[in-house]
Amino acid sequence: MDIPYFTIEFWQRQLSGYANLGNSVPILLAALESFIPPLPLVGIVTLNIAAHGVLKGILLSWIGTSIGCTCVFWFMRLVVRRFFIRAETKHTSIRKAEKWVETIGVPALFFIVIMPFTPSAFINFAFGISEYPAPKYLLTLYAGKLVMISLLGVFGDSFVKAFENPVLFLVAVGIIVLLYWLSRKVTQVYKINHK
Repeated sequence: MDIPYFTIEFWQRQLSGYANLGNSVPILLAALESFIPPLPLVGIVTLNIAAHGVLKGILLSWIGTSIGCTCVFWFMRLVVRRFFIRAETKHTSIRKAEKWVETIGVPALFFIVIMPFTPSAFINFAFGISEYPAPKYLLTLYAGKLVMISLLGVFGDSFVKAFENPVLFLVAVGIIVLLYWLSRKVTQVYKINHK
């Protein structure tokens, strides 16, 4: 007899099947978010935590998002940047991105990266086409992503436990609203949304 999809038992069965797929699937899902920005990283981290527990879920999500961002950065640096260097004139958005990178130091970059709702696709693009040292960028990125995924992990854990304690649902919602608000402020302060 099938269990209705609106019961906790149904979702526990789905999570059990997801957990049995191994470590590669959660890593791949988190990595895909770097290539397909509309994918919700918050949901991916929450899913990984629900299926694998807090620590392992955070670790797998961090590995995945770090791999994805690294691949996008190196694609921008080795392929896209070379194309634009050869071009006689640079597009206005390219020049703006390069100038923007020049204004961002390591502390600012770290702060931008830890905010889950800042546009990571733009950040990888801007730093990828710039002269910014790759090791400095990637090390800052990895550290920032670890903090960001841990923050999302707190949300994910609260959300999962909300099925047992509804008060934690309010905590989870509060965390995600706060992170969204902070991300919007960071986006405005560092003028990330320019075109």
